[in-house]
Amino acid sequence: MSRLVISGVSKSFGATRVLDHIDLDVPDGTAAAVVGASGCGKTTLLRVIAGFEAPDTGSVQLGTETVVRDNVCLPPQRRRIGYVAQDGALFPHLSVADNIAYGLDTGLRGAAARLRRHRDRDRVTELLAMVSLDPGFADRLPHQLSGGQQQRVALARALARKPALMLLDEPFSALDTGLRATTRQAVAETLRAAGMTSILVTHDQEEALSFAEQVAVMRDGRFTQVGPPQHVYHHPADLFTAHFLGDCVLLDALCEADIAKSALGPVPVQQHAPTGQTTLMLRPEQLTAQVGTTDHPHSGTVTEVDFRGPDVILTIDLAEGAGTVKVRRTGTQAPARGDRVRLTIQGTAMAYEKS
Repeated sequence: MSRLVISGVSKSFGATRVLDHIDLDVPDGTAAAVVGASGCGKTTLLRVIAGFEAPDTGSVQLGTETVVRDNVCLPPQRRRIGYVAQDGALFPHLSVADNIAYGLDTGLRGAAARLRRHRDRDRVTELLAMVSLDPGFADRLPHQLSGGQQQRVALARALARKPALMLLDEPFSALDTGLRATTRQAVAETLRAAGMTSILVTHDQEEALSFAEQVAVMRDGRFTQVGPPQHVYHHPADLFTAHFLGDCVLLDALCEADIAKSALGPVPVQQHAPTGQTTLMLRPEQLTAQVGTTDHPHSGTVTEVDFRGPDVILTIDLAEGAGTVKVRRTGTQAPARGDRVRLTIQGTAMAYEKS
């Protein structure tokens, strides 16, 4: 079992509180992502889990073993935790095979050592296959690999000791966009196939949403929301979380029961929404823009077209000075600047009390 339970963890550096009573429960075999801006405390949390930092208060439990509690703080090498750093941290003078097998030497000598080295070679080949690298990579040096290949080797090295938990500290941030996506997918598939519990720390919202089954959004040492990525994205707990996870369309609205009335007409909102004057939040993909219906009351004029390849972001001025909204739609036959469009809403909006 490799369930991770973090309870009431706090950490300060001098007068600065970096972690403020963090609670997190990651079920066995689940991929979780902690996402937040630089300096919010996410890397410190990872270091506390790994054993590189001791918390001021709180506990960390991995499976049935408590690794941090009161005066108990197991050292990193006793925690059954794998760690992949941002740059991979491969030894530049060692081959791929030696990097992966590093630390497996048990001090055996003679015939026993020769048998162990043979088994290590088999294990290296197995681990290379796990991270989708050909056995021919075993004799290469790190500088002969691409960035994505280096990160896969780093993952293979972390997997070599069969850890109960894998920690990934912004491991894809140094890669270019295309390589980043393919490497992320390969790493996620490897961990999923191994049935391993894992935590990814990242500042990239798309990365967190696509990698994990559980997303925790962090701000100033606290979690603003924890949950499945689809729920956190579509039903953010507050406007900070909404903005951090993606583009937002914000409208003034009058909320009554489960319906909000805005410049785009009535729209259903979440259960137990605040009533009265509220701020309505929609994702740009919830709006559709249809060209050629200029006399419709919920219409506007396209003022900007931001082409992004497969899709476009349209900036639309609403009729009668009701504000500006952004709409995401496919790039095929998209409206042009100056077109009049009719706007309709799909799905449920989120209503928040006005600040």
